[in-house]
Amino acid sequence: MTNSTSEGMDTRLNGRVFCSELDAILGVKFPVLDDGFIRVIDYMGGDSSIVQAARVSYGAGTKRPSDDEHLIRYLMRHRHTTPFEMCELKLHVRVPMDVWRQWIRHRTASVNEYSTRYSLAIDAARKLAPDEWRAQSSTNRQGSGEPLDAEIGTLLSKEEAEFQHRARELYQSRIDRGISREIARKDLPLSTYTEAYWKCDLKNLLNFIALRITGAAQYEIRAYAEVIGREIVAKWVPFTWKAFEDYELSAKTLTAPDQELLKTMFADRSQALDAALRLGYARKEPDGSIKVMREGAEFAQKIKPIGLTPPW
Repeated sequence: MTNSTSEGMDTRLNGRVFCSELDAILGVKFPVLDDGFIRVIDYMGGDSSIVQAARVSYGAGTKRPSDDEHLIRYLMRHRHTTPFEMCELKLHVRVPMDVWRQWIRHRTASVNEYSTRYSLAIDAARKLAPDEWRAQSSTNRQGSGEPLDAEIGTLLSKEEAEFQHRARELYQSRIDRGISREIARKDLPLSTYTEAYWKCDLKNLLNFIALRITGAAQYEIRAYAEVIGREIVAKWVPFTWKAFEDYELSAKTLTAPDQELLKTMFADRSQALDAALRLGYARKEPDGSIKVMREGAEFAQKIKPIGLTPPW
């Protein structure tokens, strides 16, 4: 017996949920960076599974897809996250080791990684084009700033290629001499690609995307999060993805100090700068200039999309 739900976007057959759009891309490699990729291996559940779990029902949800969508949006809006754990996605990823170090910090997933103790290290490393080199951020100790001059980038790319070639040569010479793989690998650069199977429930997958798709995340891992979110999750659970975009990716959280400053800005704009100084959003320097603090800069970014400007 087959029941269609979510406007035909997922289908039940003998209790198993199938998503035609996701089935169409099973095993298909989505390229990421210069030599990475993501491909969907398997999945469990769909939008209707979330609805079913929320209603503690064995049925396929309501007869009207719009009701299913409204329920999913309610769950997302009010952070009732347990029903989203009923869906799982298994991916095969190829990713540079330095990016993988950030990825693996998300511990709420099942992982099996390519073993360089058992197999030869993958003969590929992340290479930067001359225009991809970035300076250190002046405001974020763990982030990047502006791209470097192309002339400097050309030199850095040339040095990178030479280093990676030498590192691979050294690794291969150790293997050829009979050195164990677990020892031979120790001087390979973090730019070396690794591969893994990564399985995660939808709740924690959305958390991964929320943290890694924003501009504050490193570009390289952001590229993977973009593909997972917009090319895979959006096809798999379209109602959930739209709610996630509306209530998470495009949403802004107003803290208590944010709200206090906004109230002052609307009530009496002339008092807003004093309020910002009092709240620590800005600081008056000895020369009379105003230095915007990190929380103030974050506040400015929150109100910018709705056409408001900070009081400094």
